[in-house]
Amino acid sequence: MKKIPTLALCLGLGVLGGCASNQSLDELPPMPAAEPSVDDVNLANGMDEPIPLESTPNEPNQNNDLWERLRKGYGLDLTVENDRIRVQRDWYARHPQYFTRVTTRSERYLHYIIEQAEARNMPLELALLPIVESAFDPFAYSHGRAAGPWQFIPSTGDYFGMKRTWWEDQRRDILKSTNAALDYLQKLSNRFDGDWLLALASYNAGGGTVSRAIRRNEEAGRPTDFWHLDLPRETTAYVPKLLAIAQIVKAPETYGVTLHPIQNEAYFSTVETGGQIDLTQAARLADISVEELYLLNPSFNRWATSPDGPHRLLVPVDREERFRTGLAELPEGQRMQWARYEIRPGDNLGAIARKHRTTPQVLRSINKLNGNTIIAGRTLLIPGPSSGKGDYSLSEEARLAANQSRERKGRQRVNYTVQSGDTLWEISRRYDVGVKELAKWNNMAPGDRLRIGQSLAVWSESSQGGTVTPSKDDKMVRKLRYAVRSGDSLYAIADRFNVSVNDIKSWNDRVASNRYIKPGQRLTLYVDIRKTF
Repeated sequence: MKKIPTLALCLGLGVLGGCASNQSLDELPPMPAAEPSVDDVNLANGMDEPIPLESTPNEPNQNNDLWERLRKGYGLDLTVENDRIRVQRDWYARHPQYFTRVTTRSERYLHYIIEQAEARNMPLELALLPIVESAFDPFAYSHGRAAGPWQFIPSTGDYFGMKRTWWEDQRRDILKSTNAALDYLQKLSNRFDGDWLLALASYNAGGGTVSRAIRRNEEAGRPTDFWHLDLPRETTAYVPKLLAIAQIVKAPETYGVTLHPIQNEAYFSTVETGGQIDLTQAARLADISVEELYLLNPSFNRWATSPDGPHRLLVPVDREERFRTGLAELPEGQRMQWARYEIRPGDNLGAIARKHRTTPQVLRSINKLNGNTIIAGRTLLIPGPSSGKGDYSLSEEARLAANQSRERKGRQRVNYTVQSGDTLWEISRRYDVGVKELAKWNNMAPGDRLRIGQSLAVWSESSQGGTVTPSKDDKMVRKLRYAVRSGDSLYAIADRFNVSVNDIKSWNDRVASNRYIKPGQRLTLYVDIRKTF
């Protein structure tokens, strides 16, 4: 077996997580899920509907230890031992406090995931995959634009019917994302004749990538199991990481790791709300904190549930009846707070939306407008939070503000206002920071689009601080479309245009997920014309 270089194995932990990184353990970036090809999946309907639990092989009350229930459902070969698994396992053994934090975070979700995996007769090691993907952080967002506990990228989330709107991102929905992930893994397993290691590799790298690696080995007369395939570096560490985690969960005392005790019973219940409701109002009815409600319902971006549904909330089991009773007694007019705005001459829908911290689309939907035309003298209904902003501490806006404000040692914050034509790469070059760093400080991915007027936090090592709005004359970066020529490589193109290979990958999603470029392929480049040619 080919020995994997130590650096490559460390990279598999997540951008040098746990090796030479100066990131805190809680900041280890998740592995982004790869985009499937059309033949990888069939669109599944009703992703938020759990599998009937009558088919669950294990009775939920055999004992009161969820970890023991998990171990009894193991189905992968955990006797395999090699350097790739050992490096991952040794890292966790050296950082037991990280493992404890992650398993504590899993308490809200793990029982449901195990139930659903059991109902599909899947190896229960797969229930631990969110540790690899997101460290069980439901708000995780990766450099590859993957979101949620199972780290779905936008196109895969769309394929599985997980909506992304101003109100919510259903890739973070616990029910929808869990059932989509398990269905997808089952389909990948079927594609590879029940080989779960190849299914896991495909979940990370894409089924097409794994199939091509198998074909290359077949043509070369080499074995076609996971351990012998030439796969992307991230994927070669991804599967061993799950196996290492499963081995530790099987015998935590052997590795000096403590699992957070989790009772073998459901943590949450699903309650139909019958319509949109303010989250502070819902938390009050359930007698729980708003933070707890967000953690159970992390798909919601704002202060309320989505008006488009599904109209349900997850609440702790012991608060279900209290919440149902409170909902039934709540007057319809108290579910949401609405402001009435009288349209004035010269108003437009965009300006009204910005003033009230919402979007034209939301105003059109609520007020049943067919377009952007509004008439002076008429009234618009505008939704708003019923409590102060501080009460919605896990809303998208609050999470962004907290992250932007978190102190970075040795750096000073610059508040930068996005101008027309700006890119993350251009801004990062101006302040001599990394694109990935800049994106991470602002809860973004390097490939995300900027909005004119958007406020970014730039944590610069220079002494400059405060608020900066650049002049248009300061821009010397131009966007180019470059056609790849025969003999080109990423390194040659990067050298020619005085950029880095990582920059090129961050600007071009296809390049980021593949190792090769082809003649005729078009690349987007952002080039400083003062330093080129």
